[in-house]
Amino acid sequence: MRIRTLSIFIRLKRDNAFTMVAAYVIGACSLWFGLSTTVFSQQEVLLWGEEKPAYSKPSPVEEHISPCWGAVCAYQVVRPTLTLYPPSGRANGTAVLILPGGGYDVVAIYHEGSEIAEVLASKGTLAAVLKYRLPNPETSTHPERVPLSDVRRAMALLRGEQQKYGFKAEKIGVMGFSAGSHLATIASLDEDLHPDFSMLIYGVTKLTPENREWLEKSLYHRKMTSDEIIEQTVLDRVDKNTPPAFMVHSMDDDVCHFTESTLYADALTRNGVEVELHLFPQGGHGFGPGREGDGTGQWLELAANWLNRIQ
Repeated sequence: MRIRTLSIFIRLKRDNAFTMVAAYVIGACSLWFGLSTTVFSQQEVLLWGEEKPAYSKPSPVEEHISPCWGAVCAYQVVRPTLTLYPPSGRANGTAVLILPGGGYDVVAIYHEGSEIAEVLASKGTLAAVLKYRLPNPETSTHPERVPLSDVRRAMALLRGEQQKYGFKAEKIGVMGFSAGSHLATIASLDEDLHPDFSMLIYGVTKLTPENREWLEKSLYHRKMTSDEIIEQTVLDRVDKNTPPAFMVHSMDDDVCHFTESTLYADALTRNGVEVELHLFPQGGHGFGPGREGDGTGQWLELAANWLNRIQ
């Protein structure tokens, strides 16, 4: 397998306490994308504004924030939002839509969302965190279509405001974690969306029996059709037009095996698409911004460097 860059890091002999940010400061500005790139405060906007979100239906389900896996997550998301983090310092002309993970059951909005956005913004990237709706038959007419419809909406809004934020029209990509990485991969293969690059962190790419069972339980809430199986067989859909990718995985991940990343990297390489893959010996699953103690804390700096280099 020929990969443009493959970095395997030795475990660092330093201890680090992973700190979860449990406070989320929302920008007070109420104007739609009214911030200039010289204002370094974040801004949250309703994804669908006053419109009825696609595929939604009336429901008594209430969204809430609660602990999850030692972190903090959004549950029963029915009010999708987009939170923007304008670049501080010198902007690099790049925008990234961040899709947190959570198995399509929750949205890990902090350690795979806001914490990531803050770092990328400090490196000159416009980062936008999408709190996407979760697929739930109680809240939507077509649960399986809901997350991707929110991604489409978010990407369209970002592209429409490209000049205000100063990023280049050809440098807007998606970043996803775990289930969010699966969503980012599907978005990357969507002919209408076609982001300019993807950043896939401990994601899912292979339709194994276990992954199919997970998707039918958490995304589709039913058996997939033959067309849907084809759509989810993402390794067969990669071609020369698939956007370049930056990928991160730990080799001891017992939720999403690291070969989910190496197989996708191999498919990209075989089609002449640029890919940069970083494998860490340790780190497990869901490490978010990473930890110094196992070496995963290096990946965000590597990601920022990649964003500055991609064409």
